[in-house]
Amino acid sequence: MTDVLVVAELIDGGLRRNTLTAINFAKQVASGTSGAFDILSIGEGSKKAAADLAKFGARKVFTTEVGGGYLAEKYAPTVAELAKKGGYGVVTTVASTYGKDLLPRVAAKLGAANLSDISAVSVEGGTLTYKRPMFAGNLFGYVQATTPIAVVTVRQSEFENAAPGGGDSPIEDVAAASDPAASRVEFVGLESQTSTRPELGDAATVVSGGRALKSSENFKTVLEPLVDAWGAAMGASRAAVDAGYVAGDLQVGQTGKVVAPKLYVAVGISGAIQHLAGMKGSKVIVAVNKDKEAPIAQVADYFLVGDLFKVVPELTEKVKAFRSQG
Repeated sequence: MTDVLVVAELIDGGLRRNTLTAINFAKQVASGTSGAFDILSIGEGSKKAAADLAKFGARKVFTTEVGGGYLAEKYAPTVAELAKKGGYGVVTTVASTYGKDLLPRVAAKLGAANLSDISAVSVEGGTLTYKRPMFAGNLFGYVQATTPIAVVTVRQSEFENAAPGGGDSPIEDVAAASDPAASRVEFVGLESQTSTRPELGDAATVVSGGRALKSSENFKTVLEPLVDAWGAAMGASRAAVDAGYVAGDLQVGQTGKVVAPKLYVAVGISGAIQHLAGMKGSKVIVAVNKDKEAPIAQVADYFLVGDLFKVVPELTEKVKAFRSQG
C-alpha cells in the first residue's frame, strides 16, 4: 500500500490547473497499490484553492497559508514534515518551474529519491516503476526508488487532467514549519506577463514561431493573427527566444515547456532535437518551412514548403473563414 501526497501549485491566489495531472498520477498510484492520496494546498490563497481541490476524491486536503510570495525555502520544510508525519510513500507535483524548484529541496530534506519529469507509472506486485524520457526524449529510462519515500514530478503533457468526483474531501489546516534558511532569503517581487490566450500546457492548439520570423514585430504582425484566429496558445523556439523576439516563458522544448496539444503548428522552425523533445507528443503536427529538408519534416503530419511571410497570412484568412462558419 502506497499513500501519495500531492503538492498543489497555486497562482494568483487560486489553483493552477496543471495540478490536476498530478492528481491523476496520484490516483493511478493509490489505486494500483490499494493506497490513498491527499493534497496539500500551500501558499497565498491556499484555503480558496483547497475548496476546489476537495472535489477530486482525495482522502483529505491540507491547507497551509504562507504569505509573502513563493519561496522554496519557506514551502519545503512544511511539505517534508507533512510527508514524514503522514507516512507517504510518494510526494508529487507537476514538473513545472514550480515543481522543479520545490521538490528537489523536499527530497533533500527527506533523504529521498528524486524522480523528475515522469511520463508514466506502472504497478506490479506493489512495486512502482517510473518511465522518464532521457536524451531529449530519444530514450526512455525505467526506474524504481529504493528509498522509503519517492519524490516525483510528473510531465503534464503525459497525464490527463483528473476529473471531479467522489464528493467533497475534508479540509484540515496545517501549521507552516520553519527553517533557518527561510530567514536568509527575501521575496523581492514577481514580474509576470498576463495574456488572454490559453496557457501553453493547457491549450488544445499551439502555434509556435521560430527564428525565421526575423523580428519581434513579425511575431506580432504575422504570427499572432494566426494564433488568435485559431484561439491558440503561442509558443516559440529557443532560437527565437534567444534572439529576443519573444519572452522566455513562451519557449517550447527540452529547456522550455513540454506540450502535447491536439494540434501543433510550427512556423519557421527547423526542428532542432531540443525543440522536438518539447512537442513531438502532439496529436497532429503541422509545419511551415521553406526548407523541405528541415528536420521537423520527419515528425510533421503535414509539411508545407513555402515562404512563411506569404503562407501564414493566407492560412490565417482560411482559418478565420472556416471558424466563422461555426
